Amino acid sequence: MAAIKSIRDRIKKLKKSYELLRKGKDSLLQIIDEAELPENVYNSNAIENSTLTLKETEKILLELEVSRNLSLREVFEAKNLAKVVEYIKSRSKEKELDEEMILLLHRMLITNIKDEVAGRFRKKGEYVRVGTYIAPAPEHIERLIEQNLVEYNSNTEEYFIDKIAHFHLEFEHTHPFIDGNGRMGRVIINYQLLRLGFPPVIIRDKEKKDYYKAFKEYDEKKDVKRMEKILALALLESLNKRIAYLKGSKIMTLAEYSKKQKISLSSLINAAHRQTIPAFREKGIWKILKS
Repeated sequence: MAAIKSIRDRIKKLKKSYELLRKGKDSLLQIIDEAELPENVYNSNAIENSTLTLKETEKILLELEVSRNLSLREVFEAKNLAKVVEYIKSRSKEKELDEEMILLLHRMLITNIKDEVAGRFRKKGEYVRVGTYIAPAPEHIERLIEQNLVEYNSNTEEYFIDKIAHFHLEFEHTHPFIDGNGRMGRVIINYQLLRLGFPPVIIRDKEKKDYYKAFKEYDEKKDVKRMEKILALALLESLNKRIAYLKGSKIMTLAEYSKKQKISLSSLINAAHRQTIPAFREKGIWKILKS
């Protein structure tokens, strides 16, 4: 991805439009974020094998009754992650990401789930593995996290998406916590994007096979290209969504757009996944600004 100038150019162009259109419309952006919150929470938890549906996640966050018995853990996973997502929107603008912030966010995320490990790194004797991958020993964690933070903050030459992708891969490679590593890693991605003035992104459960493949490629070959592409496409989609609403024109489903433009839906969906058209998803449905 680092070599794909066209993606960088698209991000730069959309960011410029986003900055121009957002002036005086903070309330609209707040509404978009609020409407997107359940989708963000649902996808991040689903990647970690939560059984909650998107509709159940929405009901939990709205304090509505859910039709089946749920585990307290899954309820707190949804509520806690939502609080963290809301918290970083303002905090990311005030404070650079550091170890103290990472531990605070983890405490918020894991409270009432595993209180004994909330807000601290793994300690002596606490080892974790993901599949066949065994994470570094606890005594190396603080050094690895500090090294990752220093490299990210001091690197002023590398493209921001590439930096964030590398940080995310290293963070998950370190797996600093007993629980919550994946969700924390995705929270940090958005913390870093928000600090740079970009909107948050959603890494979707339906695409987790590609997401996991990015970790495998990094662990085996230190290859970051797949993760760079995943984050770049997610950011393009997030920008396209917000620009569509900020423009205030009619938004239609891609299926409706397909009929109107007499273009095959499958080719439009392929283009949407590549973000070569300004499409975006809401509750899994592709949409686009009416032309």
